[in-house]
Amino acid sequence: MNKTDLIAAVAAKAGLAKTDAKKALDAFVATVSEELAKGEKIALIGFGTFSVNKKSARTGINPATKQTITIPAKKVVKFKAGAELADKVK
Repeated sequence: MNKTDLIAAVAAKAGLAKTDAKKALDAFVATVSEELAKGEKIALIGFGTFSVNKKSARTGINPATKQTITIPAKKVVKFKAGAELADKVK
């Protein structure tokens, strides 16, 4: 399912116009992105939790040259499914 399909599905389930569903989805994505950029955690009970984890710098090997390289530290987005979502997927 891509974004267009998701917008159509949300519009159908909520009884909204596709333009309103698109605005709602865009607002959701923007809000989640802004909060994660600030380092906040977003918990949607039953659905899941979005959070930011820090990965420390580490050494790795370039597979093409077999040389040791340093992989820099970075922040990554993590999603942990809630109990209701996990049960529906089973």
